[in-house]
Amino acid sequence: MQRFEIELYSDTKTRPTKAMRQAIAEAEVGDEQHHEDPTVTRLLERVAPLLGQEAAVFMPSGTMANEVAVLVHCRPGDELYGHELAHIINFEGGAPAALAGASARTLPGPRGLFTRESLRDAIRPDNKYVPKSRLVIVEQTANIGGGTVWSLEQMRGVVDEARSHGLSLHMDGARLMNASVASGRAPAEFAAMFDSVYLDFTKGLGAPLGAILAGSKAFIDQAWRWKQRLGGSMRQAGMMAAACLYALDHHVNRLKDDHDNARHLASLLAAIDGISTEPVDTNIVFFDVGGVGVSADEFNERLKARGLRAGVHGKTRLRFVTHLDVNREQIERAVKIVAEIARQARR
Repeated sequence: MQRFEIELYSDTKTRPTKAMRQAIAEAEVGDEQHHEDPTVTRLLERVAPLLGQEAAVFMPSGTMANEVAVLVHCRPGDELYGHELAHIINFEGGAPAALAGASARTLPGPRGLFTRESLRDAIRPDNKYVPKSRLVIVEQTANIGGGTVWSLEQMRGVVDEARSHGLSLHMDGARLMNASVASGRAPAEFAAMFDSVYLDFTKGLGAPLGAILAGSKAFIDQAWRWKQRLGGSMRQAGMMAAACLYALDHHVNRLKDDHDNARHLASLLAAIDGISTEPVDTNIVFFDVGGVGVSADEFNERLKARGLRAGVHGKTRLRFVTHLDVNREQIERAVKIVAEIARQARR
């Protein structure tokens, strides 16, 4: 197994810090499946109001949180709406269709965002010949769009449009805390307007496991049934909940460092001949190597040979993601590696 000296593939590659490991080791635990784990309970009681919701449930992963939300909201034959680049549509193994029997209708829009007008145009008429419109999903931040932060104004427009058609709303808030830090707005300002929302702890917050799905008490009661069916109920989960609590206490404000590093990284990459970069809102940097004369796959193989890794998201499009395991000095070393490979490729 190859280890990369500079890991920019994703913020999912973070490892728990020494202090987080200590919190895990010292966690008070019980049986989470029977609501007997005090550390999990503390986490839920903290996160539900943080997201402007009544109740919450601890999930092993963000994908399970998303899919349980779809299973609660939708019935077989229903249709959900999301951006054409949305994680839940593109990177969760076709789970909405496989598990809930729900089809997805994708919406276009720049940088991973869509408008109330595009949603309005896509919503089906209410008749027996077409799928039943049921759920709208918003991803905050929009990952493949570039870590883009939805503005409150645009988000409210989408929410109002969905409500006017009687549709339910779910927020994929995997990187919601990045959006909160970048915008200066409390997480609940975004999340409270949704029927359900999930927050991931394994990305920029740096925990090794865990996500929270929140909503009304009635919604969470139904979510628990699906969690049980899917094998997501846990035993002494307080160890992982302790990591999530530690992350809330120590890893939220420092997300600004990741955002600063991402902007610095993008500015340096943009100065390299043959490379272009996309706008940066948070901790995600997309760049294109089309002007260098090699494919994204080939460029990434050359990066990996130098101890650096990116994500490939197109024929010539790559992604770097900054996080707590990457410092400013490593960012600058990474850019030097990229510049050397680009120079060699152009020759």
